[in-house]
Amino acid sequence: MAQSDGLQDSPVDRQNLSELEEKQRIIDRAPFRKLKIDDASILDSIEGREICGTCYKSRKFFCYTCYTPVIDRNYIPRVKLPIKIDIIKHAREIDGKSTAIHAAVLAPDDVRIYTYPEFPAISKNDKVVLIFPSKTATSVEALFAKEVINGDEVSFKRISNELPVDRAIFIDSTWHQTKAIYKDTRLRDLPCVVLRSRISQFWRHQKKSPRWYLATVEAIHQFLVELHTSAYGASEDYTVTEKTAIDYSSNSTNGVHSVYCGQYDNLLYFFKYMYEKIHTIYDHEKLWAYKRPLI
Repeated sequence: MAQSDGLQDSPVDRQNLSELEEKQRIIDRAPFRKLKIDDASILDSIEGREICGTCYKSRKFFCYTCYTPVIDRNYIPRVKLPIKIDIIKHAREIDGKSTAIHAAVLAPDDVRIYTYPEFPAISKNDKVVLIFPSKTATSVEALFAKEVINGDEVSFKRISNELPVDRAIFIDSTWHQTKAIYKDTRLRDLPCVVLRSRISQFWRHQKKSPRWYLATVEAIHQFLVELHTSAYGASEDYTVTEKTAIDYSSNSTNGVHSVYCGQYDNLLYFFKYMYEKIHTIYDHEKLWAYKRPLI
């Protein structure tokens, strides 16, 4: 709120905001254009709904209660992630509206959802982080700084060509509910990570939230891209927020240990499909979700 007030008071900041808004309008015309997401038009050929084989409820594409597809798995890409993702969902979060389900369906080997107060078991050997903007939160890049103690001297060495974490925890809820879950002592001792600024394309409006409040699946994708590019770099033709100064020549072209070239973009497979469906019905400029402030 204070930041917005400052922008209104300063002509320079107002100009910067105006330029940011214009840049975002251009991005909003084709927000997924530079991502490598499979064509989901095949989903249009699926008529009606199917019965989930586990809970026996009628569902479209996937069951948001059991986190499993109800259509042929060949219709859906399968994404392999470099680490395990745990999602803690608030009990009042409506399953059918949560994008966390997308991640669980698309990356079933690596994503698990818990309904609070259910909680993932964390061992002392786990290298786990919580994605939450706490006062002590660090950037993803900062995770790659390893403390080296030599006598009385302490220095930091950058971890390269490997990942400093093997698990990440996300909270799936409204911002008010998230703060309540964060008070749980099981979370308070975990190191927190804050993501780089990214503008959300989520079509559901949340009151009093700026557009950089990401949907859960967007946040997971953003974290994984930052983590991967910090470790292995990014392909020359792949656009990321910031490229790291890493020698790409020693990396292969595919897989978890290669430069980033869209390996996790299919996490947005359903998200992009639903976004496009919404935009065939409603004008982007008239949707309240996209009228939220950018900062």
